[in-house]
Amino acid sequence: MIGQALAGSRVAVSLGAGGVGKTTVSAAIALARARAGERVAVVTIDPARRLAGALGLDGLDDEPRRVAEVGPGQLWALQLDAAATFDRLIARHAVDAAQRERILGNRIYRHMSRSVAGSQEFMAVERLHELHEDPRFDLVVLDTPPAQNSVDFLDAPARITRAMEARALKILTAGGGGGGNPLRQIVDVGSSAILGVVERLTGAGLLGELREFVGAFDGMREGFSARARLVGDLLRSELTAYCLISAPARVPLADARALRARLVADEIQPRLVVLNRFPPHAGADSADESELARRLRDANAVDADDLARRAMANDAAMRDARRRAEDHAAVVEAEFPSTPVARVAALDPEPVDLAGLDRIVAALEGAADTAG
Repeated sequence: MIGQALAGSRVAVSLGAGGVGKTTVSAAIALARARAGERVAVVTIDPARRLAGALGLDGLDDEPRRVAEVGPGQLWALQLDAAATFDRLIARHAVDAAQRERILGNRIYRHMSRSVAGSQEFMAVERLHELHEDPRFDLVVLDTPPAQNSVDFLDAPARITRAMEARALKILTAGGGGGGNPLRQIVDVGSSAILGVVERLTGAGLLGELREFVGAFDGMREGFSARARLVGDLLRSELTAYCLISAPARVPLADARALRARLVADEIQPRLVVLNRFPPHAGADSADESELARRLRDANAVDADDLARRAMANDAAMRDARRRAEDHAAVVEAEFPSTPVARVAALDPEPVDLAGLDRIVAALEGAADTAG
């Protein structure tokens, strides 16, 4: 099922609400393609850093780390470092080493690259594009944040392009002719006494650093805008496949519908829906409480009647959960008629190594929905 859903793709993006096991399923999707012979990198921007645990690793950083042999392909994993990615983007578009160092050493840049809203989403797709261009990898799998943020990165390239092409930024970064940089004129017109007062109110040297920061970006705006357009084109191309990860319950399915609507608004159709943590089968319906109690007494069980009663109540609850899950699955399959729907049974405990992930891979490949 995974091979068919991702056919022709170079990028797979996992979307879903929090608490549905999206990070683990993303790792399993990557493992499935590596098992099929592809060279795969899986990257997470999940701050909980669960991907390393799912792959049986002791930790991850911004550089791809090779997972143990998964043959016949390769599996690599990394944790997004938005600031490091931003630094590389600066280095790529800087005119020379001097400009690069001026920006990287600027206090305003350091704050912006690490804490400004939206920078993480844009750096996530920038990192995705870097890995997509890396000849080591055939496929890149991106694990996104929970549903309320997971599609923000779709808009990030356009937001960056609009910002870079905004008239105000053009004015601030305009250099040379016509009297030089307008910001420099604004700042330099004031007397040193006035500048000193402002700096005491806003922080020592802040205006000077702002002037330096804006001036350092001279000549880089066009490069940033062009790169953002390339990233945006990749996210909306046939090379990128979107996988909706959900669970057979009302709230996560509502989130999945909202995510699908958001994708369709951008003329993107999801390639795969995964219903994770599907309740297991409860067994045959022929169990009888009195017969179970008799067998427990014959086995010298303590409080056989109470034990039988609790066992039957648990069995009934499992059957009810399975019936509700089946009803939810039927609705999903009706609402996503052209999208494959994979069921992955609940695992207890959650996978902490490749063997555990392989149980999910079996379900994703359509072998069974009994991974648990």
